[in-house]
Amino acid sequence: MKEKILKEFRESIKVKEDFVEGHLDAIIEVARAIAGTFNDGNKILLFGNGGSSSDASHIAAEFINRFKRERPGLPAIALNTDMAVITSIANDYDFSDIFARQVKALAAEGDMVVAISTSGNSPNVVKALDAARKKKLKTVFLTGAKGEKLAAKATYSFVVPSENTPRIQETHITLGHVICLMVEEILFEVPRKK
Repeated sequence: MKEKILKEFRESIKVKEDFVEGHLDAIIEVARAIAGTFNDGNKILLFGNGGSSSDASHIAAEFINRFKRERPGLPAIALNTDMAVITSIANDYDFSDIFARQVKALAAEGDMVVAISTSGNSPNVVKALDAARKKKLKTVFLTGAKGEKLAAKATYSFVVPSENTPRIQETHITLGHVICLMVEEILFEVPRKK
């Protein structure tokens, strides 16, 4: 049992190390882009299904409340949280429209969309990314190795080099935390006394 536990942790560490080595510059670029979005008075719209839904909500909460610094809240909306909206869209149209209709209704010029799909093939995530592109919004896409084809359509994409769902999701939430940290540092860094 101990060996199995150690194997899981080591595998998670390895996937994260491989990921960050391939995406370090992109993480910096996206943190700056998100900080710029907030600085310009715009908002971030996040969404995903299942565990990715929880990650979208988690990251939105870090922006709205705070991550590590005392600071004003930053406008972020997780589109997977309003059950009345989601169920009405799914009932009246189709489940594949639940995020796209919200992007069309809520996103304004200058906003940014953060889409999370472990598989990279969720129809509702694909449709929402298409809707965001039609509105000329910057898009960030977090996915796993099987989502590489769709990742090419996003402004910024983060492909975790794994097909193992837990490893992909663990990397996504670590990425979310690192981006929150970097955004706070960019926007609220206290100048050092000389």
